[in-house]
Amino acid sequence: MSEMDVHLLIVDDDERIRDLLKKFLVRNGFLVTAARDAAHARRVLSGLDFDLVVLDVMMPGEDGVSLTRSLRETHGTPILLLTARNETEHRIAGLEAGADDYLAKPFEPKELLLRINAILRRMPEVVADHGAPKFLQLGPIRYDIERGEMWQGEEVVRLTGTESQLMRIFSARPGEAISRVKLVEELGRDRGQAQERAVDVQITRLRRKIEPDPKQPRYLQTVRGAGYMLAPD
Repeated sequence: MSEMDVHLLIVDDDERIRDLLKKFLVRNGFLVTAARDAAHARRVLSGLDFDLVVLDVMMPGEDGVSLTRSLRETHGTPILLLTARNETEHRIAGLEAGADDYLAKPFEPKELLLRINAILRRMPEVVADHGAPKFLQLGPIRYDIERGEMWQGEEVVRLTGTESQLMRIFSARPGEAISRVKLVEELGRDRGQAQERAVDVQITRLRRKIEPDPKQPRYLQTVRGAGYMLAPD
């Protein structure tokens, strides 16, 4: 996917910031649509598909974390949160709601560009179907390795960009424990304990989608001292 193919949605109640971000990202080759608040973003999303949403957390009315949580019920589009809150608990709240990454204000526009491109690189590529697809079976869940799609019966299980990338990593090495440090590295994140904790949050979210009982995981197991392991049927 080239940058010219990428359509971004910017959601921020500050008109000045909204316009600056739009101009900067357009100059860097993206197609950009802007929304002034959560309600406006919902209307735009109802009629257009986007490759990534850049979403401010602190907005009047419905905030960015609440909107993220709601969007995750129907959309798998990657979400990058912008927040002036730099405390760990607020970053974790955004990730728990389904965000793929966060960026604390104030930030350099170049850093925003790097984060956006990093998220887009983590999105799984759709591979052409050459013969029968390869699947992993996780109880009632079926994961198509080639297409990066997850199904429960005839229903698609919606995955976020980060969840899709985690499934790609685990499905390439079923039955093998992968450390949190390695997961952070393969997700393209900066190293550090905060990012390892962020991986734990994403694992918890993924378990809710594939485990009959997420508190006692059968398929996405914790291997003490070694990391996480996907154990398909």
